[in-house]
Amino acid sequence: MATVTLRCYAELNDFLPPERRQRDWALGFVAPSPARHLVELAGVPHTEVELLLLNGVSVDLEADVGDGDRLAVYPLFEAFDIRPALRLRSRPLRRPRFIADAHLGALARRLRMLGFDTLWFNDVGDAELAHLSAAQHRILLSRDRGLLMRQAVTHGCFIRPAPTWRQLAALVERLQLCAEIAPFTRCTACNAAILPVAAADVRGRVPPGVRAREQHFWRCKGCGRIYWQGTHWQAMQRRIDEICPPRPRPKAGAV
Repeated sequence: MATVTLRCYAELNDFLPPERRQRDWALGFVAPSPARHLVELAGVPHTEVELLLLNGVSVDLEADVGDGDRLAVYPLFEAFDIRPALRLRSRPLRRPRFIADAHLGALARRLRMLGFDTLWFNDVGDAELAHLSAAQHRILLSRDRGLLMRQAVTHGCFIRPAPTWRQLAALVERLQLCAEIAPFTRCTACNAAILPVAAADVRGRVPPGVRAREQHFWRCKGCGRIYWQGTHWQAMQRRIDEICPPRPRPKAGAV
């Protein structure tokens, strides 16, 4: 039996038992083994890892680890640039799209509200979720570590237990999504795009009081659902401003 010295950093320690957090510890394994196997043997989904250092050298997930090696495991970096080292993914998803597992329906609807293409199913198994994630280049969102550990999954995020809006805020911060938000452009029910529609075309499809009060309406291209800027819309905009505060405009004449 070979032994590797393993160390996880920052929030990756949340996946470890208390006695293994914030310290070096020995992991027994059959050598040689790929780094991916050892990381997941420790309980950390490979989707949560952004940088691996094997004996101080940056490696990818498939690098062979031998007896006596040291493996340092780092999460996604947000505060500083690690481009000189080897990131585990060749490029980010510039226009992020998502697929959420059955337990994250509320989060999926919030992501759609922000304009992100987000699939959600409550009757699809893990194998199909992993396949769709890879085939359609979608970030898989799950609270199931086993699902995120599937080899087919290349982009994924473990969603920690929290109220839905806190989960959304954490995801936006982790993936730096503020610049990508296009609120109220996607149907929260079916994920299709919503487009402006004339008030005359929604006659009989919205309450008379709403039609008399509102001037602007939108209709989903998929399910036909009608949207308007009511109090719920305004409340959602306030939530978005909390997650991504509007940047102050420069003063006139400022350079």
